[in-house]
Amino acid sequence: MKTRIAAILIAMSVAGCATDSSTSKGVAWGAGIGAIAGGLYGGHGSDALIGAAVGAGVGYVVGNEQDKAKAKQMSNASQPGYTHSETGPFGGTNWRLQDWSPKDSSDFTGKTVAFGRDGWVKTTTTYKDGRSGTDSENYRVVGNTLIVNKGDYLINYNFSLQGDQLTVNNSKMRAVLKRI
Repeated sequence: MKTRIAAILIAMSVAGCATDSSTSKGVAWGAGIGAIAGGLYGGHGSDALIGAAVGAGVGYVVGNEQDKAKAKQMSNASQPGYTHSETGPFGGTNWRLQDWSPKDSSDFTGKTVAFGRDGWVKTTTTYKDGRSGTDSENYRVVGNTLIVNKGDYLINYNFSLQGDQLTVNNSKMRAVLKRI
């Protein structure tokens, strides 16, 4: 009986950690179901923990594949009028790059970013030689993660928004933008 109660408590605590991404939900649900199954099948507390670990792994794989499929669907949805509702606090806002790192390899002098309400972000870059260019990518917001994708790439940025300042970062870069 104690094992079953422990498995249920583990499942409830792990499921409570889920965010809106399919990967996080998959990990939480997999761990929870694995904990219950391990506890009921094996009868020991360690079996519940093993079940939670195996379930979390399986849930991660399934949820990650769902996130990838959604990103691909959004990237392929380039027809005029395509929209989605995961624009978070960015839909309809414009930003100018204030600071970024690393600066050593940059070939540009400035960037402006326009987040559409339709899930598309347009980045206009001004290069050192005076040229400028605009790139369009899909974006969506899940929790405090900004997910940008186009074609065969998907980039996750953690972000914080404080008044008119937006900070985005990942393992390769950090940028500070100001609302315009």
